[in-house]
Order: sequence, then structure tokens, then C-alpha cells
Amino acid sequence: MYTEKVMDHFEHPRNMGEIENASGVGTVGNAKCGDIMRIYLDIDDSGIINDVKFKTFGCGAAVATSSMATELVKGKHINEAMKITNKAVMEALDGLPPVKVHCSLLAEEAIHAALWDYAQKNGIEIEGLEKPKSDIHEGEEDEEEEY
Repeated sequence: MYTEKVMDHFEHPRNMGEIENASGVGTVGNAKCGDIMRIYLDIDDSGIINDVKFKTFGCGAAVATSSMATELVKGKHINEAMKITNKAVMEALDGLPPVKVHCSLLAEEAIHAALWDYAQKNGIEIEGLEKPKSDIHEGEEDEEEEY
């Protein structure tokens, strides 16, 4: 069901933890499954992401996508980090089961939320960055649930 890379990043997550006095912190969730992802960025004066950490409450795929997302943005300029998509995270993990694709979307949104926080704190604009959603389903029509 899961690729070797997904299992490796779940069992041995990279960059897990917090950054005190982070340049930017982004938290997003998925109310439908209960996953919550928080990304911490340490960004230098030239816009390079020197360090990145994450904390995730969720399934193995959520942990793996968080871990991979941190690997993809570490050492990158903030404009490069903006280009990291959920598709790039999935490809770097050699794929995810269709029911777990939303985990990669959480990772992308958490990066954007942390970049938004950084931009707000520093009074700058990052090209292509929009105000993040706290829930990845925000703005979607509510689906009726049957009980």
C-alpha cells in the first residue's frame, strides 16, 4: 500500500521538532480526518530557509509528507519554496494511495502558511502567496453526512 520512501519517512522522520523564535510558523488541518500539521521555518536575511522543522498529529502518510516537505524546502530561497506543490511531495515519496493524497496537500499548505507568517512579520510580499486556510477544506461546500 505504501512505498518504501513513505515508510522510511514515517519510521525515520526528518526535521521533526520545533524552532524557537522561528521566522515563520504555519499550522493547517483537515477537519475531515483530524490531521494537523505545523511547519517552522528559520529564514535568513537573504530569504534562504536555513532550517525547517515540523510537528504533525495524524496518520503515517501525514508524518511522511511533512518529513519530505521539510527536506524539499530546506536550503531553498523562499521563492523556490513557494513552488513546492503537493504533487512534488508525492513524487518525491514515489506516490501515495489515492485516499492519502490530502496529506500531501496539507504539507503544501503548511509550507505556504509558514511563509505567509514570515511575510506578515516582515512586511513583505512573496509572489504567488495567498492567505492560507486553516483547514484544507475551507471554502468548499459542506457535504451532507448521513448518520
